[in-house]
Amino acid sequence: MNLAYRDIKHNLLRFVLTNFGLSLLLGIVIMITGVYGGLIDDALKQARAARADLWVVEAGTNGPFAESSRIPGDTRELVSRVYGIERAGAVTYQSVQTELNGKPLRVFLIGYEPGRPGGPRRLAAGREILRSHYEMVVDRSAGLALGQEVPLGTHGHKFTVVGLMREEVTSSGDPVAYITLRDAQQLQFEYAPSASRREQARGGAGATNDQINAVIAKVSPHVQVNEVAAALSRWKHLTALTQEQQETLLSKFVIERARKQQGLIMVLLVIVSAVIIALIIYTLTMDKVRSIATLKFVGAPDRTIIGLIVQQALSMGVFGYLTGLVLVLVFKPYFPRRLVLDPESVMIVFGITVGICLAASTLGIRLALKVDPAEALASSG
Repeated sequence: MNLAYRDIKHNLLRFVLTNFGLSLLLGIVIMITGVYGGLIDDALKQARAARADLWVVEAGTNGPFAESSRIPGDTRELVSRVYGIERAGAVTYQSVQTELNGKPLRVFLIGYEPGRPGGPRRLAAGREILRSHYEMVVDRSAGLALGQEVPLGTHGHKFTVVGLMREEVTSSGDPVAYITLRDAQQLQFEYAPSASRREQARGGAGATNDQINAVIAKVSPHVQVNEVAAALSRWKHLTALTQEQQETLLSKFVIERARKQQGLIMVLLVIVSAVIIALIIYTLTMDKVRSIATLKFVGAPDRTIIGLIVQQALSMGVFGYLTGLVLVLVFKPYFPRRLVLDPESVMIVFGITVGICLAASTLGIRLALKVDPAEALASSG
C-alpha cells in the first residue's frame, strides 16, 4: 500500500493547488535559465555569424563589439594581400533607432560587402541583397514584412526589406539587420545635411566616410591562424584578434555584468524554492501527526514513515517542475527575450529540483520521527 499516493488522493485538491503555485515558481527558475542561455548565445552569435578566423580592428582596441573601432576603408585590401588570408571583408556595426508607423524601431545594423565575409548566414524568407543601395535583410523579431520600407538615417533614405532571418538578435535583444557597406558608411560616418552645410561654410571638406569598424578575414586551412594574427599585429595601426579571443571578450567582458545578475537571480530563486518546499512539507507533515502516530502505534517502521514524506516531496517537485516546464514552453514565443533551453540546462534544473525536494523533506522527517505513538490514543480519546 502506497501511503503517499493514498494521502495525495485523499487531499487531491490541496495537492493540485499547492503544486500549481510551486510550478509557477519553478517555471520562473526555468525561464531565468533560458534567459541566461539566450543572453550568452545571442552575444556569441554576433561574432559567430561572421564565420571569421580573424578580426582586424583599430590598434589598442578590443573592437568592434567590446570597444569602438575605426580604421580606413582600404584596410581590407591590405589585409587581403597578407600571406595566409583567403578572403577578407570590411564590416561596420551600429545601433540605429528610427520610427515606423508611429512606433519606435531599434535595430543593430551590420554593413557588409556582398560576396565577401560578414553577411547574413541563412534566410528564413525572401532573398539576399542584390542591389548596391537601399535593400535590407532583417530578423523576424523586428516585426517587418517583405517589401516593407524602413526610413533610416538623417537623410531619410528608405530601405526595402528583401530578406528575413530567424533568431538573429544582439545580447540586448535588438534585432539584427544587414545592409550594404556603402549604405552603412553613409549612415554611420556621413554628416547630416545641416552639419555638412556648416562644414562647407567654414571652408572644411568634412570627414571622409570611407571608414569601417573591422575587417573579417578567413585564413587558409594550411596556415596557422595565430601566425597570420602575429603578422598583422606587427602593423602599428592595427590589432588582430582570433575568433576565440573575440568570443572570450564577448562572453567575459561585454555581458559579464548581465551574466552575474542572471546567475544571482537564479540562485536566489532556488533558495526561495527550497524554503517554500520545506515549509509545505513541514505543514503537510503536521497535518498528518495523528496518522503518523497511528502508524507507529501499529508497529510501522521508521523507513515507512520516512518514505511517505520523501515520496510526497518528490511528487511535488517533479509535478511542479514538469508543469512549470510546460508553461515556459507554451509561453516561450511571447517572451520579450529569446529563451535558449538546451537539454543539458533542463536536466541540471531538474536535478537541482530533486535535490531541493530531498533536502526540504528533512524538516518533515525530523518532525515525524519525534511523534509519540501515544498521541494516537490521546487524539482518539
